[in-house]
Amino acid sequence: MNESQIRLLGVLIKQRQNVATQVQELLTRYGCSIKTRLGMHEATDDRCAPHGLIILELTGASEDMLKLESELNALPGVDAKNITFDL
Repeated sequence: MNESQIRLLGVLIKQRQNVATQVQELLTRYGCSIKTRLGMHEATDDRCAPHGLIILELTGASEDMLKLESELNALPGVDAKNITFDL
């Protein structure tokens, strides 16, 4: 891990009900690399949005972040993008 960086992975999930299980399996597999996880989707008393956004703060090897991003992007309806901030 590079202590002089903050690494984030944004994950847009379209049609959550179709791929949520597969996304969760990947996040579990890479769980030791996930420092913070924030999930968001629009929900009201009468509606739950079919899409959602997950923001991950990652730790560990940069190669693991790239592998996770690649595996998420291989899922239909999932769009993952990384952001790295140098401190």
